[in-house]
Amino acid sequence: MKNYIVEFIGTFFLLLVIGLCVIEPGGAGMLAPLAIGTILMVMVYAGGHISGGHYNPAVTLGVWLRGKCKAKDVPFYMLAQVLGASVASLLAIKIKGGALILAASPDTVNALLAEFIFTFALVYVVLNVATAKKTAGNSYYGLAIGFTLMAAAYAIGSVSGCAINPAVAIGLTIMGLSSLGNLWIFIVANLAGGALAAAVFKITNGQE
Repeated sequence: MKNYIVEFIGTFFLLLVIGLCVIEPGGAGMLAPLAIGTILMVMVYAGGHISGGHYNPAVTLGVWLRGKCKAKDVPFYMLAQVLGASVASLLAIKIKGGALILAASPDTVNALLAEFIFTFALVYVVLNVATAKKTAGNSYYGLAIGFTLMAAAYAIGSVSGCAINPAVAIGLTIMGLSSLGNLWIFIVANLAGGALAAAVFKITNGQE
């Protein structure tokens, strides 16, 4: 249960920061990706030693396929992440009460490609810095993971909104920043990117 609580908390704060930074008046402007990457970094450091600090169903999928997450934990990790994202999104709307929110209308193909590629990057980094034997005990894993999200947000924020996380995509939908009709783009691309990252990790790292 403690693992699921940690996953809820980490995903909650990730979505809360996203919502408060992105929903106008946000105030963060071009610094929003820095704030978002930073909150992921600190939450990974805070909860990594308890639950692994996934905060992302695509990461959970990748870690499970890599062999570092028990199958029985996968649905509960994902449920905790989605619940954390949903509660945070509702709270962000409450705090930003009355804000005018317009759903993005990304190009489907470009959004699929962007979300797939950068979810792969995020999960690939997580697997290598947080689960590999040769990097065990390092002190930079949270920084690497947070910076990957920050770089992705700057790179594809204007293309897809940069969810690279199905829980984030659900949160963005709840907040009205993305339409329900586009949710499938994120679910498909994010989970596929996470699965590919696990496959590549096994090829490049062997069966460690």
